[in-house]
Formats: sequence, structure tokens, C-alpha cells
Amino acid sequence: MTSKIKVDNIADQDDNNIINESGDVITVGASGDTVAVAGNIVKSNAYQAADGGNIASQSGTTITLGASGDTVSLASGASQTGFGRTGTVDWDTTPKTATFSAVSGDGFFCNTTGGAFTCNLPAGSAGAIVSLADYAATWQTNNLTVSPNGSDKIGGVNADVVLNTEGQSVTFVYVDSTQGWINTMDSTSNERGVSFITATGGTITTSGNFKIHTFTGPGTFTVCSAGAGDNSIVSYMVVAGGGSGARNDVGGGGGAGGFREYKGPADCYTASPLNGNPGGTAVTVTAQAYPITVGGGGAQATSSNTSNPGNPSVFSTITSTAGGGGGKTGNGAGDPGGSGGGGAHASGGGGSGNTPPVSPPQGNNGGAANSPSGPVYGAGGGGGAGAAGTTGTPSVAGVGGNGVTTSITASPVTRAGGGGGARDDQIPGGGGNGGSGGGGKGGSGAVNGVAGTANTGGGGGGSGDQTYGGAGGSGIVVIRYKFQ
Repeated sequence: MTSKIKVDNIADQDDNNIINESGDVITVGASGDTVAVAGNIVKSNAYQAADGGNIASQSGTTITLGASGDTVSLASGASQTGFGRTGTVDWDTTPKTATFSAVSGDGFFCNTTGGAFTCNLPAGSAGAIVSLADYAATWQTNNLTVSPNGSDKIGGVNADVVLNTEGQSVTFVYVDSTQGWINTMDSTSNERGVSFITATGGTITTSGNFKIHTFTGPGTFTVCSAGAGDNSIVSYMVVAGGGSGARNDVGGGGGAGGFREYKGPADCYTASPLNGNPGGTAVTVTAQAYPITVGGGGAQATSSNTSNPGNPSVFSTITSTAGGGGGKTGNGAGDPGGSGGGGAHASGGGGSGNTPPVSPPQGNNGGAANSPSGPVYGAGGGGGAGAAGTTGTPSVAGVGGNGVTTSITASPVTRAGGGGGARDDQIPGGGGNGGSGGGGKGGSGAVNGVAGTANTGGGGGGSGDQTYGGAGGSGIVVIRYKFQ
């Protein structure tokens, strides 16, 4: 029969517990003791507690502490030797934020958000192990330097190692004096939860994984929570109000409102040629309210020798300049703006576009009038986002410059066309055509210039013989982002 001792605890000669049991918890050693695995020191096959459960048992050369369901623990303050470490570390969950000295057997989360720093490795001894992990995924920007102790080596070289990969985690094990610390595990994956923007404001529509906020009038784009990384950068289109055509004997066409667009790095729609990515101005949003200004078009010119510029549109740091009014009075030049207005008869110059200048350009110049000989005069067309207005001649009125097409609202739409120049005769429809994207047709004889289309930023058409110049079209602001 196997001999068994049924006790609640086993004490040594100084009356300190060697093994004791409290319920299903078995404690090995006492405070201050070192618990070691040695040769066969128990001559019976098992020590048992009062409830019959094994405290320690032996089968052949295998010694088992505790029974099924028990928890085996070292007493408070006790240490262990001889059990060894199986290539794992105990992680210190208080992130390091400045240069520190590592301890063998521990793993450390290193937060370099505030700047780069150094991890000093402990003195090498065979089997020493240290793990390091990129806490905030910032090592690619602010590196972590790993420095060996004294003459110790890392991978056979007595030199520092720089960890500079986003989301990296590494484990170093000290082998010997020849190779020193060897990196046994290296993960460069950055598995993190992805966060997205949530926001309110404007008219909201959905296209696949993207939300689209469209503002056709003033409002507020309120970011409730910001995304992370590329998901915090929005796509946008900001179009200003177009300028009106001039009221004059032969008035120039109004320039289109400035057109600015940026396609965010997480986005996938077909952008216009004026997409500012790369090289333009990105907008990274945070949780706050962003006032939106949508510029109105220039008012219809009803007084002699007048025209009216549009109004700017604004989102965050992005301002699109109003379209310039058409040239007025004899030989009057078109006004500058996002796109410039066309020149008045007989030799008015075209207004300058992309004023003030931004990159990519927000518009183009208006066309000049070049019809000094008459007897029929043609005024210049207003500039558009995609092309300049054309020149007015004695026989042909200038055409407004074409706008540009983008699918930021989930379908292709052309905006920011220039207004057509007027023609001084009685031929119905003799004025210049407006540019594609909302530009109004120019008047002729007693026919008024046509207004630019609302929410396109199109320029208005110039007036015929003392008729009215067309009003400019109002602008628009569109903001788009990935939401899932």
C-alpha cells in the first residue's frame, strides 16, 4: 500500500511552513524562502491534505504539486530557482515615456509620442530576456534606441539598435559573449482598432463606406469624434459664388467662383483635375464645430456700367475666392477673382483668375474683347475652373471657360463654368455660350444675360444692348469621409 500523510501543512525545523493548504490553494515555501527543484527528497509517494487531496506526489521521476483544481502559489516574498523561464516575459503595463533601464524577464511598452528615447539593456547573462513593444504606434516618427550594457553585443556587434517601424514589437534573449543579445521574435504588424469620423451638418448621403455632407447654404460641420490616421483626413470640394455678367452696351461674362478640391488618402472616388492630393492642402479634422460659408453669386447687374463679384466659400482653412464680375464701361477689363471676368467691348482685357494664387489653381483668366473695328462688338467670356474664357471679336462673342468634373458627391457633376460674353446686335441667341458647369449664356441686342446655375459657382452672362447682365450662380461646399 502507498503510504500517505494527511496533514494541512508541513513545517521545517524552524516551524516555518514548507507546504500548506487553505481550501484549494496550496502554498509552497514561506516568506523569504527560496523554493528549489532538487533530487528525490520525499521518500513517500504523496503528501496529502486533511481533505485527502495531494499536496505533492511522485510518479517515477515526475513530481506533481497540488491536485486537479488546485492553485499552486509561492508564499508572499518567496522566490524560485530551478524552474526556468520558457521564453516568455512578465509585461510591465505602465508605459515607458523616457530613457530607462530594462530588467531581465520583463516586457515594456514604450510610448514615444512625446519624443524618441533609449532602452538600456541589463548586463548580459545566458538566458536573460527582454521584450519591447510600440505602445502608440509612433516608432516610425520617434524612434526607440536599444543600447547594450558596457561591452555586451546585440547580434554580434557592440552597438545600439534603432527600432523605427510603426507598431513593432521585439524580444531579445542573451545567448553568449560572442553574439550577445539575439532578437528571437520581431513583429511588424500593427493590429489596432480602426476609428472613423462621426459628424453632423448639411445634407448627409451615403456612398458605400463614405458619408457625404453637402452644404448649399451656410451651416456647421460638427465633428463628434475624429478618426485615426488617414481616416481623420477628409475629402472636400469648396466652390465660391460666380461673378455676374456686366450691364453695358456689350458686357463681359462673369468669372466662375474659385474651385478647390482635395481627395483624402482613404477615399476612392474620381476627382477633378484640380484635386490637391498630393501637393495641396489637406484638412485633418478633430472633434469640434467647423462653420461653413457658402458664397452667393454676384447679383444681377441692373444699373448701367456695373457688374458684381460673387462671394467666397469657406471650410476650415480652405477659402475659395469669389468669381470676378464681367468687364463694364467702354473697354472695361473684367474683374479678378477665383476666375476672372471677361472684358467689355471694344478692347477690354480679361480679368485675372486664381487671385489670390493657390495650388492647384482655383480658376482661370477671363477672355479679352478684341473688336475695335465694329460695327458688331463681341465681349470676352468669363474664365472657368478648367479653362480661360475666349476672346470676343467683331463677329463672335467670347465663350465662358469650361468648369471641371468631380464625383465627390458619388456621381460626376461639372461645376464652375464661366459666363458667356455679350454681342452687340439683334440676332436672337447671338451671345457667347456659358462654359460647361453652370456658366450663363451672354445676351445679345435686347436679350439679357443668363444667370449662372445655382450651387455650381457658374458665372453670369454679359448683357446685350443696355439689357441686364446675368447673376452669378451660388457656390457649394461638400465634405466626404470614410465612416466604416
